[in-house]
Amino acid sequence: MAERRQLDAKRIVVKVGTSTLIYPNGKINLKAIDQLSYTLSGLVNDGKQIVLVSSGAIGVGMGQLNLTERPTDIPAQQALAAIGQSTLMTIYQQRFATYSQKISQMLLTHDVLDYPESRANVLNAFDKLLDWGIIPVVNENDTVAVDELDHKTKFGDNDQLSAIVASIVDADLLIMLSDIDGFYDKNPRKYQDATLLAEVNKVSKDTYEQAGGKGSKFGTGGMLTKLKAAKRMMKNGKQMVLANGSNPSIIFRILAGEKIGTLFSRED
Repeated sequence: MAERRQLDAKRIVVKVGTSTLIYPNGKINLKAIDQLSYTLSGLVNDGKQIVLVSSGAIGVGMGQLNLTERPTDIPAQQALAAIGQSTLMTIYQQRFATYSQKISQMLLTHDVLDYPESRANVLNAFDKLLDWGIIPVVNENDTVAVDELDHKTKFGDNDQLSAIVASIVDADLLIMLSDIDGFYDKNPRKYQDATLLAEVNKVSKDTYEQAGGKGSKFGTGGMLTKLKAAKRMMKNGKQMVLANGSNPSIIFRILAGEKIGTLFSRED
């Protein structure tokens, strides 16, 4: 039997990218959302505490309005986020209810986590929800988090947000589902001989140089933001797995120790 990874995780943050939730044609991937709901509900039943950081609000909003290109102006992005977030949460509510799993919504901005009092309040809310067996569904509050405001509001992307949330709730593991199988020694979209790395123990300047490619037209993430998230997790002595989210039930196999995707884990 192949050697398995040791992932002894009770409190887990799962981040799903827009590419997992939205088809290339802009329509909502209901199958993926159903698999995600089934999987996370099963983990809660198994005694795990789960936080879901979900992208997709702007992408869903674009689909609702039949837009093929993401607008560049801030007001349009804010409006799309407002449209898409309510639609996305409605779908999540329906699918999780199928598996008798309760969820909640938490929309965050960076400044909320920068101020000690509001940060403590957010943590208290997370802890209570997790103690109750409820899955917080987290996203950035895109309707107010814009660069033009005088104080720092934006996380930059949900890859960073997921690592920050994992740090706040002291999660053992961050599972990041994207449209790529993991981290390669070179950009697999450019080089056919690119090799998937099973484990990365240090994120350095050389690691960043290996990364390439931008996010999808519906999202904002890319490999660089995922590496930054991994570095944050490793700095805190925690682990992150980057894997393909086309079938979210892959999370079961990851937690069973199968060597799927790339494990970012600092060497002891």
